Order: sequence, then structure tokens, then C-alpha cells
Amino acid sequence: MEKVEIYTSPFCGFCHAAKRLLTQKGVSFSEIDVARDPARRQEMMQRANGRHTVPQIFIGETHIGGCDDLFVLERSGKLDPLLAA
Repeated sequence: MEKVEIYTSPFCGFCHAAKRLLTQKGVSFSEIDVARDPARRQEMMQRANGRHTVPQIFIGETHIGGCDDLFVLERSGKLDPLLAA
């Protein structure tokens, strides 16, 4: 299973929704709180091609995008193959 990383902040509803979906699917993930560590926000923006909103989700080296992007992948049946790669 691919390594999953999610950049979040504590009071972000979209972050909670994305984490809930991953948890329901039994996917373990590393959570990086950009509110506590502003340097990590810069890292996130660099990895996410300038996107500055949270969550920003990565599966392996693939940038998935945000919460809406994650749910689109799930609905289209493309999330599981990405996770299994």
C-alpha cells in the first residue's frame, strides 16, 4: 500500500472529512499540521504546485489535491487502485 500524507489544520472541516474517508477505508496516513509548523506549509505549497489550502493529500509521490478531489477519486473507483499501487 502506498504511503499517504495529508497536510491539515485543526479546525478544517474538509480535513476532517478527508481523514474520515481514509479511516473508513482502513488507510493509515501521516498527518502534517501546518497550523503548528508554518515551515511545513511552505513545504506543502511547494509539493502542491502553489496550492495553499488544506487539506493537500499525497498518495506516494502523487499529489491528489484536496478533499473534493479525494472524494471524486473514491466515487469514480480510482482511489483504491492508487492506494494499492
